[in-house]
Amino acid sequence: QVQLQESGPGLVKPSQTISLTCTVSGGSITTDYYYWSWIRQPPGKGLEWIGYINYVGVTYVSPSLESRTSISRDTSKNQFTLQLTSVIPEDTAVFYCARATTGTSGMDYWGQGTQVTVSS
Repeated sequence: QVQLQESGPGLVKPSQTISLTCTVSGGSITTDYYYWSWIRQPPGKGLEWIGYINYVGVTYVSPSLESRTSISRDTSKNQFTLQLTSVIPEDTAVFYCARATTGTSGMDYWGQGTQVTVSS
């Protein structure tokens, strides 16, 4: 059973960086052919796909966020990370990590989500 767990600060000030880590257990992030994704849900809105890092370390980020977003991984810890820079209050959301069977869809395992609030 694959399990994912998000971790990171719950409160970030405007103009700073959201840094989140997803720790994966029960499966390796280097296993063919999975995509390890970040998704967010602002309050009162739907899910927004942010980006992924795949089993060989290739990343892809939504064009709407790519100028502020980086995704990386630490295979020794079986973790992948999200950094979102220059945040504004509208970046407030519940952030999820998930495993996907295709690039931008087919999420079969999800973390429980972590609330990140951008506020001074």
